[in-house]
Amino acid sequence: MSDKVKVATVSLGGCFGCHMSLLDIDERLIDLLELIEFDRTPLTDIKQIGECDLGIVEGGVCNAENVEVLKEFRRHCKTLVSFGACAITGGIPAMRNQFTLTECLEESYLQGMGIADAQIPDDPEIPMLLNQVYPIHEVVKIDYFLPGCPPSADTIWTFLQELLAGEPIEFAYQQIHYD
Repeated sequence: MSDKVKVATVSLGGCFGCHMSLLDIDERLIDLLELIEFDRTPLTDIKQIGECDLGIVEGGVCNAENVEVLKEFRRHCKTLVSFGACAITGGIPAMRNQFTLTECLEESYLQGMGIADAQIPDDPEIPMLLNQVYPIHEVVKIDYFLPGCPPSADTIWTFLQELLAGEPIEFAYQQIHYD
């Protein structure tokens, strides 16, 4: 039986930049792997989530599949982290919220430049889009919010180090101040 903290991560509607920033902790990943083991995450290509100590979620909630995945993470993770601006506010994906879903789909698939054989996709394999993009705390309870677009590698490292040590999470001003 492992004493390591079991961690799952997922990217919903966003750019995957927060996961890339996690990889930017560079050689500290080796130190991190002494303390954790990954469950479901794009870093391991594990598709199903087991019982986890920590879930890290990036991206806004854009479609029905995002809602299902997010609720599954909440059920299986003792602690859930809203990771980055898109998860916290909806970010860039939420810019579509000023338009109706119909307007967005028509602009993208029917009226956009260079469109040939215009039609809005209607395939059961494509998750149903929500009428707007939601920050994840509007769908499930979140335990921690880690701001940034994306959070810097040093901010991620500080957060994980202090969380895993059971210490209060405190950031240097530069780590969470964005100009």
